[in-house]
Amino acid sequence: MDERRAWSEADKAAYRRFVRTHHPDVGGDPAEFAAGLREFRRGPQAETAPPDESLVFVRRSRGVPRLLAALAARRRRKRNPRVQ
Repeated sequence: MDERRAWSEADKAAYRRFVRTHHPDVGGDPAEFAAGLREFRRGPQAETAPPDESLVFVRRSRGVPRLLAALAARRRRKRNPRVQ
């Protein structure tokens, strides 16, 4: 059974509120966010949650650097030899 289906509506609302305020993309602390997620996962389904699941935060560039990286990746792609 899916872990989130067993959550009550109040639990779901608390989870969404926590994520909206503490997510690293909106200025929250990544360590605090990871600890909070572990607590939510332990909540109603403590026995089904993986014991030491690690979270990985990936920073993606935005704006001009991301555009330049995408253009460079496109240039590096191998072209089809039939198209000239």
